[in-house]
Amino acid sequence: MESERGFVSMKTKTLMSDLKSKYADKSWNETVQLVRRCMEKTKGDDRACEPITTCLQKINEALNVSSLTAMVSRLEMIARQKGLGSHMSPTETVCYLTADLFYIEVVLLSGGRVEDVRVAHHGEAPVSSPSLLQLLRMKKFEEFSLKLDDLASFYNIPGDSDVKIKIYTSLRHLETDLFKISHLPSASSRSLRESDLHVDLIMNGRIGNVRSGKEGSPLTIKYYVSPLDVLMGLSSTDEVSSGQVALVTVGSSDASHKLQMESLISSPPQVDSFGFPVFQPLTESCSELLPATFLLKLQPPLPMLISFIEKMGEITGGVVAEKPQQVEPLPQLLMKTCKLLNSKIWTEGVQFVVPLPASEYHSYVFPGAEWGRESWKGALIHTVPFTHPGHVPALLDILRHQSAINVLLASCFSNHNHHIDAGLLYDLRCEILPESDHSLSVTFSIDDDNHLAVLQVTVVDSHQMSCRLLMPDFVDHKLDDYISRVLMRCMSIPITMRAIRRKVAGRTLPLADRESSVAMESTLPPHSDQSVPDIISAVYPSASVSHEAVKDESMASPPGYYVMSVAAPVADNANTDVVANRSPCASLGVYSHWATSGLPAELL
Repeated sequence: MESERGFVSMKTKTLMSDLKSKYADKSWNETVQLVRRCMEKTKGDDRACEPITTCLQKINEALNVSSLTAMVSRLEMIARQKGLGSHMSPTETVCYLTADLFYIEVVLLSGGRVEDVRVAHHGEAPVSSPSLLQLLRMKKFEEFSLKLDDLASFYNIPGDSDVKIKIYTSLRHLETDLFKISHLPSASSRSLRESDLHVDLIMNGRIGNVRSGKEGSPLTIKYYVSPLDVLMGLSSTDEVSSGQVALVTVGSSDASHKLQMESLISSPPQVDSFGFPVFQPLTESCSELLPATFLLKLQPPLPMLISFIEKMGEITGGVVAEKPQQVEPLPQLLMKTCKLLNSKIWTEGVQFVVPLPASEYHSYVFPGAEWGRESWKGALIHTVPFTHPGHVPALLDILRHQSAINVLLASCFSNHNHHIDAGLLYDLRCEILPESDHSLSVTFSIDDDNHLAVLQVTVVDSHQMSCRLLMPDFVDHKLDDYISRVLMRCMSIPITMRAIRRKVAGRTLPLADRESSVAMESTLPPHSDQSVPDIISAVYPSASVSHEAVKDESMASPPGYYVMSVAAPVADNANTDVVANRSPCASLGVYSHWATSGLPAELL
């Protein structure tokens, strides 16, 4: 056995020596061409090609792409790695990278230079892609390869070529209908400032701000922005760059679903009494059973309560994503998705120290045992499946509702490295407790820990919140309305608690305590010395806010709202004058007045 191995080893060395001497005078390009021809002739088991493929890849990466042949070789190698086909035009000036539903044209010049890169989707004319062109001109082949991954993932459609074409056609008709819905007039005719239009479109549009895909990217829907997102966006541009986004794509399904094969909304659209479009029924002539569903791919993924996930399943008629393998308390999920809280660990609860202006510190405690109850457990949702364009407005209502709850809870989080010490004197100690699946309470001490008070917060939906302050021998419904408006404007529990603390100071204390409280308040800087940007910047140090974007304006009463309910009970204190429907559009002006006006002096 050992003699046979020695013979094989000697024979291999002799063969390699002969090959080296034979091709010693050959150029790298000729060697590459030889390896390519060997690969093309290889048949049968693909594993036999692996050594040659690895060899070719290393040769290509070592070569400086300075010729037409070298550029073609590199493109063909990338195509093979991504499972794409490749071929040259008869004139050998265009290299084609092909797939079932798209292809890429790379127009080449002498010396391996690239004149243009065009992307052609199924049934559409090629369109130039500046980003792909720039990558190839700079010879950033790894980045170019990653771009192809993104493009291929958009067309990650199950089935053979015929099925893929049908699913892609259905997706295009869905996009057409979503654009038609987004262009329908809003339910409110309230006039808006020009700078508010973008935010109102996101928060109050029929389905948010819809943008068509570019260079192979899918259609996007921006459906939620927080007040902090608004201020950070307004510091440099009229549009808000951050926020919650959903990509409209398709995904495979074990069961077949009836998907549209043409637009279901007439042109011009017919609308019902609520201003929503009337859809054509999904008959055999305009639909087809296909092994796929449409998807809202959430970016970033959204922590959601299980009850809200179940509501989305009711909207789509039972079409739901895979059941979450692991559920966790919602605050714990939010902590995991917050990049600034990697060092925080959820054990039996967690405490945060939130700094505010004038050296004010709040302590916020989330008791683990209370938040472990089933009604407040959730999962991280990446995709939301659906089968009809009419599902989208109602689904987005729930996603907005959940986003509003998440923003409120996350406002109590902080990466402040101030040492948490039991002996540290906090200006306010708060305990955040869960109530129902859309309400929570904030228990806090007032009057130097001599009294306790409770703030009950009910998030009816993303456009309406109800607050109630419970204090010993104290009832003030006007104050409850004031707190609700403050919370709705800033979407921050610490800023709202700061306003409450200043508002109720001295109202329930004996005279001696009132005098000491007034003396304490007199040591603080005047309210007018700090503006909204200062407070936001103090609570969120990463926010860069323009003072010019904030003007003084007294707090006006909020516009009348009606309940946006999707298979959810109507709140006791909700205005039901307008009949709620499956996916109503909220009235305009929810965030617009906040984004361009100052908060009341009590907040500052």
